[in-house]
Amino acid sequence: MTSEQPVIELRGVRLTYPGPPPVEALGRTDLIVGRGEFLTVVGPSGSGKSTFLNVVGLLDAPTGGTYLLDGLDTGGLPEADRTALRGRRIGFVFQAFHLLPHRSAWENVALALLYQGVAAQERRERAREALSRVGLGHRLDAMPTTLSGGERQRVAVARALVGRPALLLCDEPTGNLDSANADSILCLLEELNRSGMTILVITHDQAVAARGRRTVAIRDGVLTERVAAS
Repeated sequence: MTSEQPVIELRGVRLTYPGPPPVEALGRTDLIVGRGEFLTVVGPSGSGKSTFLNVVGLLDAPTGGTYLLDGLDTGGLPEADRTALRGRRIGFVFQAFHLLPHRSAWENVALALLYQGVAAQERRERAREALSRVGLGHRLDAMPTTLSGGERQRVAVARALVGRPALLLCDEPTGNLDSANADSILCLLEELNRSGMTILVITHDQAVAARGRRTVAIRDGVLTERVAAS
């Protein structure tokens, strides 16, 4: 971790769903993720991983505590501002690739910039740049149906990167891949991290979690430090 402003800073953040009875989905959480870290969060089904993801990804507002994203206090923001902040600061990679089947690789990536007011020519150039960054500069015009699972996930990673986010938030990014393609995606994430990207991967897989430079475990909505930075 560096002395720079952390990308994620959670101070006593918690999320309780109203009852009756109330359900504490995420217990009081204190967590700092520095710029350039590769953090993995591991836990079994029902442990609170999805709740944690939704809070960090600004999909759900916590019911207590303070969440600073890239130095910005997200508390009390109107939904429109939360949505805009999420779009600018966070790139998402999910287990399912969520690619439009009748759009080429570069079009799928460029669409992520459509609602940011980026001009068409710049959208295309930035999509090409992002696809080259993930090793698919030669497949710009390929349709998703002609791509392997690993290639489709690389397109999804490029789509997450094209907005130049502060944080790459990955939810079970290898869950739909065979072991060879899973390793390829994890190697890509490691490469992106070495280039300075801050990455947070949420997983149930211990082997995937071990690829992070720091790991925390989650169980019953409570985070615990588990593996020291390597």
